[in-house]
Amino acid sequence: MNFSSAACRLTAGRLVALLVSILVLEMWPTLPAAASTAPRPLHEDVTAFLKKVVTPDGQVNYTAAGHEAAALQTLIHRVQHFDIAGATASERKAFYLNAYNLTVIKAVADAYPLTSVMKLPGFFDKKEHAIAGELLTLNELENKLRKVYADPRIHFALVCGARSCPRLRAEAYAPAVLDAQLTNQARKVLQDPLFIWVEASTNKVLVSEIFKWYEADFKATGKSTLAYINQYRGAKLIPVNAALDFYSYDWTLNDRK
Repeated sequence: MNFSSAACRLTAGRLVALLVSILVLEMWPTLPAAASTAPRPLHEDVTAFLKKVVTPDGQVNYTAAGHEAAALQTLIHRVQHFDIAGATASERKAFYLNAYNLTVIKAVADAYPLTSVMKLPGFFDKKEHAIAGELLTLNELENKLRKVYADPRIHFALVCGARSCPRLRAEAYAPAVLDAQLTNQARKVLQDPLFIWVEASTNKVLVSEIFKWYEADFKATGKSTLAYINQYRGAKLIPVNAALDFYSYDWTLNDRK
């Protein structure tokens, strides 16, 4: 063996390796950073889902929700395992609102085709759902929001799957803008002629039975029902002497194909 030749080859090999190392080090600052493996905030993924299934008139295309079954199941899994202990107050409130609406959509999609949630025994008060590690019925989840936050605006954000429910937003509730979203939602709902029926000719107004079922929540604001509604109606004020009554709740599914 020619040891001189072998030594030259070895030295040349080391030199090449050294040059490659130097080149990599010089290029390192310009190499793209590794993609983050952290998931997006839950509300962002909920918004992406809602944009696919909520129609322009605030109804739900449950057929489309069925086509998005995998995405919906992933969201439900995240709802089940959400770290509520590590969340801020606004993050918790937004989470519970989104969790309620997602849970309703999932329950209806699983039973679809369906004409009304009232066809599903125990839909509100018996069937339990895993929410952030806690088993809750839909009624218990709603009452948790009522008790903790004492904010009547939540009644315009929670959509129970019925035609007489407030229209569903095609976006999730987000912690950073939650208060503005709830106020905006209250204005939309309380100016919606399908939710508040004003009969100017008879000086009568028919309102949702939500105002009867949760009368205590609205009274706690120190306002009468009409005064509470009027604060969100802008120029479309209802006369304070208008006769107030309730229309029957339409439990037909808020379905739109």
